[in-house]
Amino acid sequence: MSGEAASAAVLPRSRTVSAGGASRRRLRSVPAQAGPVPERAAGHPLSLGRDARARLGGAMRSLLDAAGLDGASDAVRLAVLVLASRTPSENGVVKIHTSELGRWLGMSASYTASAVVSGLRRSGVVSVETEKGEYREDIGLKCKVLPLWAAQDVVGNRLNLSKKEYATLQRLFEAVMAPGWKHRDGSVTPAGLIGTRTGRGAATDRLALLLLVLEARESGRVRQCGGTVDTRRGRAAVTVARLLGCSASAGERVLERLEARELVLRVRLRTASKMAHRTRLMVPAVAAAHGRTVADDVQEDRAEDLEPDFSDPDVTARPSEVLEMEAKSQVSGTSVTDEPDVADPDVAAALHTYHPHLVTPVVPPQLSGGFSGEGRGADGRRPGRACVREAQAVDGETVVAGAGSVIAEVDPLRGEKPKESPVDEQEQAGSVAAGAGARLTVVGGRRAQQGRPELPADLDLRVALTPVSWLWTKLSRWQQDRVVEAAKAELAQLRQVLEWAGQAPSVLATRLTSRLEETGGEALITRPYGWITRRGLVRRPSCSDVRCDDGVRLDTGADCDNCDNVLHIRKAWRVRIAAEVDQELPGLEADARYREIEARMRRHAEVEAADLVARQAEARERAAQRALARAEAEAQAAVERERAAARQAVACTDCGRAQSAGLCEACDHRRQTEALIAAAGFLAATWSTDLTDPAGVAAVAAEVRTAIEADIAAEWEQFLQMTDLADLEAAGPDVVEDTAAHNAFLAAQSAVAEYQHQALVLLGRSEEAQAEARKAYATERAKPWFQALPDSDDTLRAATQAAAQAQARTAEYLLAVRLEQLRAKALPEPVRPAPWSQRLPELAAHSLHGETLEVIA
Repeated sequence: MSGEAASAAVLPRSRTVSAGGASRRRLRSVPAQAGPVPERAAGHPLSLGRDARARLGGAMRSLLDAAGLDGASDAVRLAVLVLASRTPSENGVVKIHTSELGRWLGMSASYTASAVVSGLRRSGVVSVETEKGEYREDIGLKCKVLPLWAAQDVVGNRLNLSKKEYATLQRLFEAVMAPGWKHRDGSVTPAGLIGTRTGRGAATDRLALLLLVLEARESGRVRQCGGTVDTRRGRAAVTVARLLGCSASAGERVLERLEARELVLRVRLRTASKMAHRTRLMVPAVAAAHGRTVADDVQEDRAEDLEPDFSDPDVTARPSEVLEMEAKSQVSGTSVTDEPDVADPDVAAALHTYHPHLVTPVVPPQLSGGFSGEGRGADGRRPGRACVREAQAVDGETVVAGAGSVIAEVDPLRGEKPKESPVDEQEQAGSVAAGAGARLTVVGGRRAQQGRPELPADLDLRVALTPVSWLWTKLSRWQQDRVVEAAKAELAQLRQVLEWAGQAPSVLATRLTSRLEETGGEALITRPYGWITRRGLVRRPSCSDVRCDDGVRLDTGADCDNCDNVLHIRKAWRVRIAAEVDQELPGLEADARYREIEARMRRHAEVEAADLVARQAEARERAAQRALARAEAEAQAAVERERAAARQAVACTDCGRAQSAGLCEACDHRRQTEALIAAAGFLAATWSTDLTDPAGVAAVAAEVRTAIEADIAAEWEQFLQMTDLADLEAAGPDVVEDTAAHNAFLAAQSAVAEYQHQALVLLGRSEEAQAEARKAYATERAKPWFQALPDSDDTLRAATQAAAQAQARTAEYLLAVRLEQLRAKALPEPVRPAPWSQRLPELAAHSLHGETLEVIA
């Protein structure tokens, strides 16, 4: 090694001492490397890191979750992803032939042009400009994925991809589903993993493999969904179904087709007892891209015994899940990959109980000379002044002493010997209390009833509170009742949030287990009631989403997207403020620059907090206004109901039937029938008699009335032949009368329609209508565009149609005019009162009542 290179290799790290005296590293330039720089080759397209897999997977899932793709076929959804992978970062416009797009989808060019392109247009997710072929089909496409292009330069948006990420996405698609090409120079680009799959269901298989590749970790293993699944289909099939958004049976068929092509594997672990155990879903191509192998034959020595009353709930894997935490292996022996994982939720119970190699001797409870940690009884709580963790065993479980012992009120220090044992002092009291069902103990200076030792009988509450079963025994009955109420309220909220309400107890149990791990164990909890109600059961949202709990989605178990957005926004603001500080105050030292950035960040946070308070106040005001409007609407509805009830209580004015709102149904139909009969008489009189002859009009009206009444009677007789009159009378006292009135009304309606049609036909044959028809016929033929061929079929057809329309309009006009004349004559003439000059002498001649005439001399 040269001296210059050696000096560069031993270059000390530079440190900066802050105002507080603590040293902090700072970056320092490194000399250029001596000698030629080795060229780095591009990695395998399938060997994506965690960050790249998360970024690309999140972008693909965001596109698939677009509102326009709801209900779209898998071919349309895959076409959106293919166009997104081929989108240039400069202008976002993809130029592609329809046949080439069909090859990427595994579909024919005709199906792509007729179904896929039209589906893309209907979705509104992709804007499509087409170039038409010989038969007006779409051959050349100019497409732009609108959500992808709209997200450019939007900080925190999952679709805001960089140029490198576009290139990585394109290479990934080519490795998975490229159709393969044969170039002019004779070279051949091979097809992707599933590039040769064409025909029916090809788009679904390609989309499924792409999503599995994005979900697969470096070992090739795909995290499967949790919860209860259909055992006939299997957890792997349900996982594929959830990724595609289809049924479990459809997911199973897709998985079988992928397995037939050896693109995915379902590896079932085997045990020493040859019993069926959990299954792992693997993508061998991803494992091979990372230089790993998949072991098809796996031997598992033993499995840990599950908890008999409660097992850790499964964490459901969803398509929206981006990153996952590594879990500790629960089994021993050779694993499928070199990456351990949690036990499969399919295992309902452990295969066999794991027994330790050494036998633990059983020693009766006794004093060993007053050392700490002894004589604490069934409570198993930590001693007051001895080691804090002595109340817990090495494996994390609480040490429980024999039943009947109680906690010593004064615990001895190490090496000290008590004068007498508190256990001996209260041994008799403990044995007596053990035989009683419940007793009163002094809690906080007041007598309280001792709590129940068993968890509630309700299965949901029992599953949810199992992690705190030991703390449950330390509560009084009043406290236990309050805990049950709080647990029920939290379960109700979880059922409203979760997709499957049956997961609520296991989710709540997971929350309690996580809170216990944060605390350090049950033995460190000094106030069980306060801890359970104020820390264990409560949801701790990290954002405004009701499904967020400590940054994790309750319904999916994945990281909360809203929290990620909040973090992205905060990071973006920090970058923006740092740029403003560098621009406004250049040359600041590192510490001063940091303090200035933090001060501006605090001011920005205060502004955001004030804005949040204002928006919350505005939301409360709107809620109050909505509540007031609802109350007013309910009051108005109550008033209307009261008025309607009052109107309903009025008897019928015609027949006197009670509770008829002033007019019963039968009388209403009778009135309408009379009006229809009078209208039918007028319609018949418009063409059959002289309108100026009242006698002729009255005769026609009488004939029409007689004919309609005969039709009504005939209709009623026909109805009685089809219906038993006794059944009608049994249905109610007024049913027969109402039915007859309604039947008469329907017959009158039908008669009016017939008379009106007949009147229009006959008035259309009148001289006035014929004259209007001839004028319209001539006018239509005289139009300029018919002058070239006045006798052609088109000209005659248009003229005939115009004449028919003019004739119909004239007949309608004549009918309206004649009906108006008949109605005017049918109305009684108003009687004009005599003038007062004539009326006053007549009134003066009348004598008043009791008036006497007296002659005054």
